[in-house]
Amino acid sequence: MDDKKLTIADLTEHMHALVKSKGWYEAGSKRPQTPRNLAVSLSIEAAEILEHFQFTDEIKDRDELGSELADVMLYLLQLASVSGIDLEDAVLRKIEKNKTRTWE
Repeated sequence: MDDKKLTIADLTEHMHALVKSKGWYEAGSKRPQTPRNLAVSLSIEAAEILEHFQFTDEIKDRDELGSELADVMLYLLQLASVSGIDLEDAVLRKIEKNKTRTWE
């Protein structure tokens, strides 16, 4: 990969290429790419981020934390894609909605 910034669509295509190369789209795959399976995996990976902050407020290993954050993003991209959700549009709409919200 070069130094250019990738879009959400670019990153999603890279994720699709990985999944395809591993055979996870194939019938009978041990890692079927269903919305449920991806949501479960996303939740598990998000929980792994918490391990980096267990009993501390400090980041001990920035590279490992980055790796866990990347796992979360990859599962999120895949879940949005297989669910037919335009993640960029969903994010932009959510930002606009949040502009009108108030929090205490």
